[in-house]
This record gives sequence, structure tokens and C-alpha cells, in this order.
Amino acid sequence: MQISKNKSKKAKIISCPICQKPLEQAFRPFCSKRCADIDLSRWLNGHYAIPVTEEDGSIPRPFGNENLEE
Repeated sequence: MQISKNKSKKAKIISCPICQKPLEQAFRPFCSKRCADIDLSRWLNGHYAIPVTEEDGSIPRPFGNENLEE
């Protein structure tokens, strides 16, 4: 008895995370250069920043400045 690896599964339809239109292979995971640029702009402007709370109440230093004296 042979089990088929190609079971009848519905194909996943993946959409653009910005506008929900179908993807274009050239701009994957987006549908266009416009949506890719919107996403890049959101990253650069801090829209996707992860909120952090310091437990000791100190102000965090910018990354890469660990060896600077105050």
C-alpha cells in the first residue's frame, strides 16, 4: 500500500501584508514596489518598534554604546 504525498490540500492563498492583494513573485512578500516601500517606510519610522519597559527605572543607552563612560 502506497500513501500519496500529494494529498488533496487546498492551496494557501497568500496575500500582501499591506493591501491584501495577491502576491507578485518579483516583489514577494508584497504585491508591488509601492507596498514594499510602504513597509520599508514603516520600519524606518519606528512603526514596527517593540515596546520595552525597563524594570530598574534606568534609561537605556543606544545600541553599540555600552563602553562609553557617563
